[in-house]
Amino acid sequence: MERRTFLSAGSAAAALALTPRIAGAAAPAGDAALNATFQTIFEQNVQESPEQASSLGLDKGANAALKSRLDDRTAADRAEALARTKKAIAAVQAVPVAGLSRSGKLNREVVLYSLTQRTVGPEKFGLGSPNRPYVLSQQSGAYFEIPDFLNSTHTIVTAADADAYCSRVEAFATALDQDSAMQQSEAARGIVAPDFLLDLTLGQLAKLRAPAAADSSIVSSVATRAKARGLSGNWDKRTAASLADKVYPALDRQIALVKKLRANARNTAGIAPLPRGREIYAAALAAATTTSFTPDEVHKIGLDQVADLSAQLDALLKTQGLTQGSTGARLTALNERPEQLYPDSAVGRAELIAGLNTGVAAMQEKLGQAFLNPPSAPLDIRAVPVEIQDGAPNGYYKRAALDGSRPAIYFINLKSIENWPKYTLPSLSYHEGVPGHHLQLSLVAALDMPVLRKLGFFSAYGEGWAHYAEQLAEPLGGYATPIERAGYLQSFLFRAARLVVDTGIHAKGWSRDKATDYFVEVVGFTRGRSQSEIERYCAMPGQACSYKLGHLSWMRAREKAQKILGAKFDQKQFHEVLRDGPVPLTILERLSEERARAQLAGTPIV
Repeated sequence: MERRTFLSAGSAAAALALTPRIAGAAAPAGDAALNATFQTIFEQNVQESPEQASSLGLDKGANAALKSRLDDRTAADRAEALARTKKAIAAVQAVPVAGLSRSGKLNREVVLYSLTQRTVGPEKFGLGSPNRPYVLSQQSGAYFEIPDFLNSTHTIVTAADADAYCSRVEAFATALDQDSAMQQSEAARGIVAPDFLLDLTLGQLAKLRAPAAADSSIVSSVATRAKARGLSGNWDKRTAASLADKVYPALDRQIALVKKLRANARNTAGIAPLPRGREIYAAALAAATTTSFTPDEVHKIGLDQVADLSAQLDALLKTQGLTQGSTGARLTALNERPEQLYPDSAVGRAELIAGLNTGVAAMQEKLGQAFLNPPSAPLDIRAVPVEIQDGAPNGYYKRAALDGSRPAIYFINLKSIENWPKYTLPSLSYHEGVPGHHLQLSLVAALDMPVLRKLGFFSAYGEGWAHYAEQLAEPLGGYATPIERAGYLQSFLFRAARLVVDTGIHAKGWSRDKATDYFVEVVGFTRGRSQSEIERYCAMPGQACSYKLGHLSWMRAREKAQKILGAKFDQKQFHEVLRDGPVPLTILERLSEERARAQLAGTPIV
């Protein structure tokens, strides 16, 4: 899912036009200096990441040349990005705290946190990120990212856009070779994914390589979209030629490399066997959760949450006549009821997507009960592309372009429709759509704050909010039946179990099979879905822990505000903390308390 902070990227005119400014006369002089520094950092990042420029809709006008390029994926680029980040840190630190407004101080604190976190992977471990230690896996690499990027992010409105698409397809071959070179270099020092993840990677590479060039979805994407715009050109033939002559040979080279690495790869699931693997995991956990919890502490929190949620589900399932076996076994039985399953066909998948759209629209109508002036930005719901569905997450969200040229997208993985019993879908939509990611990120997009802050993403904050949103949906009437409420509780159990298995895999030596067995028994997912989840955690250490720990932080913040305000507590006012933008969890709880005390005193937040 693409929720990465833009600070991770590495338009001047377009960016300046899209960047909100703090009202001039009222803003302290220090804020102006700080915002100018942020703007410089942002503009440099846009120039260094053509893919992010397209994602944000900033590949137009003076930046039109960026639309023909892809990001560099070399060791030299990683080193240059680290140097830029350190320079950016120094520039922000040079702006003194004294003389800044409340928002200016917050912006400085949060951006410095983000920038400093960006240095950990490359500086301390020689990795792009502790949370994504492998260049190539079933969840990472240009082969995994670029085809979907070309189809869902690269917009085609004019003939020049289609020409740029062709240039990017040609550049795709270079990106593949850069990944191969980087992976070969990192394998030499022991940084390579376990064998079963490489098997998944090989499977996805083979699917991308399998069709004749002219039949590739990469070709049909440009042909279909150009035709829809009434554009005439030979872009399909140009794209097919680039695939056949350049991309496919690069894929063949990458497949050969992965097969070679697979021959000697380890079969252990966690990253502990890697050089400094335990340190990498500690850093990954800290980055994902913005906390200082140890793996043992996270593991225990997970076990305690699993016990509590299992007890709640046990009681609810008994009221529905499901009394035999473990909680997970009874959920498995519920999953298999014919009335809970969409047909395993194109028609069934279309019905499922239509149902998601209906549910999101219904919840949108209720948002005024819990939010002041909730946003109503469009949301496109799509199936994950078949080329990457074997390794892609089960559901994820891609933010909209800043200029509105592309709406936000909520993706659902429909590889196995049996993974999606009807009773489980409402909580997923409240997480990915509204009042979850889509509401939070749409609200932030409309804020009057530096764009560098707007585009920041803290996994524990954002995923914690989306998990909290599943709970918030209950009093809004989001779960129409006890069975749908069971789906919501199962979602909570799922996130709690993640704490157990992620730390189990990376800190306690759990195998993939042991972690999968735990998921099947405790959460009640199908074995296929359970194993897919576990494989994701193997490739992305720590990230899975951000959901539940973030949710617990949001709940602590709410409970503290309720304690301070008593009968004056209003959840609409509590949710206004979203307008401070994404922050680490410790800052979130501080900001929420500040707002509650200001509300109690009748003092406005400025």
